[in-house]
Amino acid sequence: MGAPGAGKGTQARLLQERLNLPQISTGDIFRALKDSHTSLAQEVRDIMAKGHLVPDELTIRLVRERTSEDDCRNGYILDGFPRTPAQAASLEELAQKQGNQIVPVLIDTARDLLERRMTGRRNCPVCNEIYNLYFRPPKFDNVCDNHPNAQLVHRADDNSETVSARLATYEEQTRPLVEYYRRANLLRTVDGADDAEVIYHELEAIVKS
Repeated sequence: MGAPGAGKGTQARLLQERLNLPQISTGDIFRALKDSHTSLAQEVRDIMAKGHLVPDELTIRLVRERTSEDDCRNGYILDGFPRTPAQAASLEELAQKQGNQIVPVLIDTARDLLERRMTGRRNCPVCNEIYNLYFRPPKFDNVCDNHPNAQLVHRADDNSETVSARLATYEEQTRPLVEYYRRANLLRTVDGADDAEVIYHELEAIVKS
């Protein structure tokens, strides 16, 4: 868990690659829906453009369907879910049915760092390599290091106005989830300002404990 820009996606990918567990990112699921020409896709586009969260009912249904697939039999990594106490309750029911144990981890990151990470984020449309204008800029302005003809893309929801709305939504709706797991004495915390490799090794130790 963590605010937008905390590094959840990066760490989930590392855990997937190194521990051979599937990464299930609700963000990726919803971004894929955004490219569909359906009424549901339009609804998702409108919600995300405002920096708001997709309703619990839709999110829970998509997660339930995805985690029922064969590659999830030995466990999986949830990136961006649950975000609310209602989703957490649904996850507890799902985990019980699947015979899984929930290990909630918070990547705790200061707001100013989150804002720079998101507004400075750029990615290559060819290889999906991620850059950041503040922390990891490309060698040449707005061009991928691996694909010189590829202009880097700035996601529409990474502008300053939407970033502020997303962080405000996190504080209002998702922060209670952190307290939910803290009160249950289940929450583990890592410092989101640390290097990605340092964070990964802490997460690996938590998952394997």
